[in-house]
Amino acid sequence: MKKVSEPSFYHTTIKEWPIEDRPREKLISRGASVLTETELLAILIRTGVRGSTAIDLAKKLLSEERSLRDLADLSAAQFFTLGIGKGKAAALLAAFELGRRMSGQTSTDRIRIESPQDVLQIMIRHLHALTHEEFWVLHLNAGNKLISKKCVTVGILNSSLVHPRECFAEALVQHSAAVIFVHNHPSGNPEPSQEDIAITRQLVQSGEILGIKVHDHIIIAGDSALTSFAERNLL
Repeated sequence: MKKVSEPSFYHTTIKEWPIEDRPREKLISRGASVLTETELLAILIRTGVRGSTAIDLAKKLLSEERSLRDLADLSAAQFFTLGIGKGKAAALLAAFELGRRMSGQTSTDRIRIESPQDVLQIMIRHLHALTHEEFWVLHLNAGNKLISKKCVTVGILNSSLVHPRECFAEALVQHSAAVIFVHNHPSGNPEPSQEDIAITRQLVQSGEILGIKVHDHIIIAGDSALTSFAERNLL
């Protein structure tokens, strides 16, 4: 197989390159698979800066033995330190997040949730490394298959932050039959607090009024520890 390589005339602007060698035009005419990682990143970056093309910026991102997976783990602030501005960083962060979300989906059937461990597998990549608390809602259809998931609040949980209005708003839009609430404990201790229990009971009551079943509330701590309110009979 012929090795894919980039053009060698990076001292000129991309607009001065032959049309067939420009990354965007090459992708449209020949398909994304023929482009190098540098060229694909350059398309997301879109434009260069003074003295550097988008290709130059992409090559800098992949220098120092950084892989695409390494780049996918960078924050906006880390992109800034590498000379990538807000708009370009936002495009890269969005692209990597889409890739993560797509990797967690099947092409045909929705994911069926049958146990707290299923929830852990879905949510661990969102929650395991956080140093703050996040409260999420999983929306399910009548067959307990995942419709969507949404982060509702960020910060220490209390009744003013976790309000039924926000927790069920998307479920109503999605015509969800049921929901599962999930939040993390950065401390590593999955035991529910009295506030966690009180909030959950309030949400269960609200779900009953709305006709949306609350199947569970799960606390995740670290990489594998969890507490299921349903298993503890705390709903």
